[in-house]
Amino acid sequence: MTAAVTSGEVRSEQVASSAGAAAAGAAAIGPDMQQLRRSYPPRSCPPRWSATQLSTEDVLARLRCAPPPAEDGKKRDTLQRNASGLRRVLGWLSEHPGDTWQARWLASGADSMGNAKWVDPVLASAWPGRGGTGVTVSSGLRVCAQILVSADVIRPSLGWVLTPQAPQNLVALMARLRDPAGFADLSALCESSGAGRTMRAAALRRAATILAVKGGALCDITVGDCLELSTEVDGRSVRRNAAMGFYQLLHTMGVFGPDAPSRLRVLNTQGQLSPSQLIDRHSIECRPVRDLLVAYLQERQSTLDHTSLAGLSTALAGLFWRDLERHHPGIDSLHLPPEVSAAWKQRMMIKTRQVAGPDGQLTQIRQRRAGGLQNLSAVRAFYLDIAQWAMEEPGRWGPWAAPCPIRTQDLARQKELRSRKSRMDQRTRERLPVLPRLVRHVHKTHVDTTARLEAARRTESGSTFTAAGGQLRRTVVGIESNRVWAEPVNGGKRRDLTGEDNRAFWTWAAVETLRHTGIRIEELTELSHHSLIQYTLPSSGELVPLLQIAPSKSDTERLLVVSPELADVLAAIITRIRQPDGSVGCVTSYDPHERTWNPPMPLLFQRRMSLEQRAIPGGTIADWLRQALHGTGITDNTGQQLQFTPHDFRRMFITDAVLHGMPPHIAQLVAGHRDINTTMGYQAVYPEEIINGHRAFIARRRALRPAQEYRVPTEQEWDEFLGHFQHRKLALGTCGRSYATPCIHEHACLRCPLLRPDPAERDRLVEIRDNLNARISEARQQGWLGEVEGLQVSLHGARNKLQQLDQIADQRRRIPLGLPTFGDSAGRDVHGKTTLN
Repeated sequence: MTAAVTSGEVRSEQVASSAGAAAAGAAAIGPDMQQLRRSYPPRSCPPRWSATQLSTEDVLARLRCAPPPAEDGKKRDTLQRNASGLRRVLGWLSEHPGDTWQARWLASGADSMGNAKWVDPVLASAWPGRGGTGVTVSSGLRVCAQILVSADVIRPSLGWVLTPQAPQNLVALMARLRDPAGFADLSALCESSGAGRTMRAAALRRAATILAVKGGALCDITVGDCLELSTEVDGRSVRRNAAMGFYQLLHTMGVFGPDAPSRLRVLNTQGQLSPSQLIDRHSIECRPVRDLLVAYLQERQSTLDHTSLAGLSTALAGLFWRDLERHHPGIDSLHLPPEVSAAWKQRMMIKTRQVAGPDGQLTQIRQRRAGGLQNLSAVRAFYLDIAQWAMEEPGRWGPWAAPCPIRTQDLARQKELRSRKSRMDQRTRERLPVLPRLVRHVHKTHVDTTARLEAARRTESGSTFTAAGGQLRRTVVGIESNRVWAEPVNGGKRRDLTGEDNRAFWTWAAVETLRHTGIRIEELTELSHHSLIQYTLPSSGELVPLLQIAPSKSDTERLLVVSPELADVLAAIITRIRQPDGSVGCVTSYDPHERTWNPPMPLLFQRRMSLEQRAIPGGTIADWLRQALHGTGITDNTGQQLQFTPHDFRRMFITDAVLHGMPPHIAQLVAGHRDINTTMGYQAVYPEEIINGHRAFIARRRALRPAQEYRVPTEQEWDEFLGHFQHRKLALGTCGRSYATPCIHEHACLRCPLLRPDPAERDRLVEIRDNLNARISEARQQGWLGEVEGLQVSLHGARNKLQQLDQIADQRRRIPLGLPTFGDSAGRDVHGKTTLN
C-alpha cells in the first residue's frame, strides 16, 4: 500500500471529491419521487383529431363563427383583421406533405424553428425576391399562427411556444376560441389570490401554453402536463417555477381531483435518496465494499431520519472508505494495518486549509476538524455492528468482520464536551442581557412598518406622507399591483412597504413565540391552528389555553401554557392569516430532515407568495432574524455585531426558567428533553451565582434525596403545578410569578413588575391612584414625611400600571384565538380548510 500524503493534498482531494459528490447528489432523484412522477405522466399528442382534419374553407368558416370578442367593439375584430393572413398561412402549409394540418406543420419544419423564426419561409414564399417585409406583416403572421393554435388546428411543441416566451395574446385567443368558461373561472381565482398583475398574467399564459400543446380545455389538464411544463420552464427561466402557482388555482377548481398533490413543488423536489444512491455519490471503486455499505445503510435506515442517514453515508463512504482508496489504491478489506488506520485517524481529526496572507501568499493552517469524533464514532459503530451481526447471520456479515481500528481511548470526549458547554454558556450569557433590546427593536420595527404601510395606503400615488418619523412619497406604479411602493422625498432607493411590513411582522412574531415558549425552530414552523387547545382545571373549572407542540426531535408531544403575552402574539398571527370567510387555510410544508412533504395543515407561520399561500421555512426565519439585528447596536466583546440564532432563544428560555425557581424535572418536560442532563446542559448560570449558592444547593439536594429531585413528576405534583395558575388571579390582574417561588415584594402587587393588570380593572386603578394622591397631600400637610416616601413608591407603581394598560390596549386587538372544535362536520369545509365554530 502507498504511503499517506500530506494534509494539504488530502484537503484538496477532499474538496474535489465533495464537489463531485454534491453534483452527483443534486442530479439524483429518490425512488419515492420517481414513483410519484410515474403516477402522473403527461398526455401524449395524438396524430390526428377533428379540427386538424378540416379543409381550408372549413377552418375559416369555423373561425368566422367564433363568439365575438369581449372588447367594447371600437377595435376591429382580430379574426377579421387577420383573415387574409390566415389564408396565406394555410396556403403555405398546404404546400407541404401530409393529410392533416398537424402533419403539414411538422413537415414544414416551422415547429423546430421556434415562435420567432418560423415566419421567414412564409415571407420568402409569399413575396419571393423581396427579402422579407416589414414588422407589421411578420407580427400579423405570428398572430395567425396563434389563432390556428387556439382553434386547435395545430398543436406546436413546448419549445415552439416558449421561444422566446409564451405569446401575450394567447390567453385572450384561448379564452375566446377554446374554453371561455374555464378561463373566466381561472381569471377570477387569479384576481382573488392577491398576486400582482404581472404574476396573474403569467399564470394565465402557463395554462394557455398547456392547452396549446396538449389540446382540450382547462378541465382536461393533468398533473403530468403541469410537471412537464415546469421542467421545461426550469431549463429556460432564471426564476425557477415562475408563475407555476397556477397549478394551485387549477387544484382549487377541482381539475386534478382530490388525490393529486396540492402543490406542484411536491413533484419537483429531490425526495429521499435510497441507500445505494447515497453511497454512489462518493464513487467508491471497490464494488464489494460498496455493496457492504449499501447493505449496512439498509439495516440502519429504519432507525434514522433521512438527514442522519445521509450524514452516516458521508462519514462511512466519503470520509472513511473513499479517503482510504485515494491514499491506498486497490484496498479491498476492512482489516486495516495499524499504520494505515493511524494515518487515516489523523486525517480525520486534523484538517488543513489555505489562508491568504497580507502579501497574497497562501499559508496552510492545521486545525481540529469539527465533528471529527462524531465521524470516528460512526466508523466504530460500523465495525461493531458488523461483528455483532456476524454472530447472528454469519453467511452474510461474517466475511466482513474485522478488528475495529478505533479504540475507546480515541473517543474520549470529556474535554470536547466541556469546551462546547463552556462556549454555549458564554453564548447564552452574552445574549440574555441584551434580549430586551432585541425585543424592543423588532417590536418598534413592526409598529413603524405597519404605520408606514397604512399611511401610504391612505395616500394617493405621487403624494407625500409622514409616518414613523419620516417623510416619503408614494411611488406611481405603471401597472396594477397589490404592493405599495414609496421613495424618499429627497431621492433614494424605492422601498417595498408591503414587503417590509411582512418581514417585520413575521420577525416579531417569531421572536416573541420563541422567547415565550423555548421551542425548536422545527416545532415553530409546525405550529398549526390545531395546536391551540384548552384545558379545564378540575377544581375550579377555569379554562387554561395550551399550546400543543408536535413531535420533533424527541418524537414526544408536550403541552405549554399560553401566557397572556403569547396569546396576544398568536391572536395577531391568526388575524393576519385568516381568509375572508374566517378560516385558516391549509398549506403543505417541507420537512428538510426527512426530505418529504407534510400533508396540508392550517399552519400558523404561512404567508402569501405569488399566487399561493406557502409555509414559512425555518431558514427564512433565521435569515430575517439576522437582518433584524442590523442597526440595533448589539455587539459582542470584540465589537462585532452579535448574532442570534433561533436556538439561542431556547437556551435563554431554559436558563431563565431554572434560575427563577422552576424545578429541573418540570423544566425537562416543558423543554421536551428525554434526559434531564440535557436540560441542565442548556442551563447557563453565571459564575457569581454558582459561587453564591446554586451549585451548593443542587449538590445538597442530590446528597439528601437524589431520586426525588431527578425523576418524572407524579400526577399529584403535576396537578399542583397546573393548580398554580389558579393562584395567579388577583384583584388588579394576573401575577406572573414563577412556579413554587416566594413573592419577593411581600404581596405589594401594585409595586410589583410581575403584575399584569387587567384592562377591565382600569377604573379601580384610577381610584387607587386618586386615593394615593389624596393621602400624599394629607401626609404632607401633617408632616408625615416618612409615609410620603412610601406612598410615592405606590403612586409610581399605579402610574406604571396605567401606562401598561394603555400599551396593552394599543397592541391588543381583542380578537379570540379561535380554538378549533371538531363536531360532526370534523371542523372542516369542503376544501379541507379549518373552520372556526
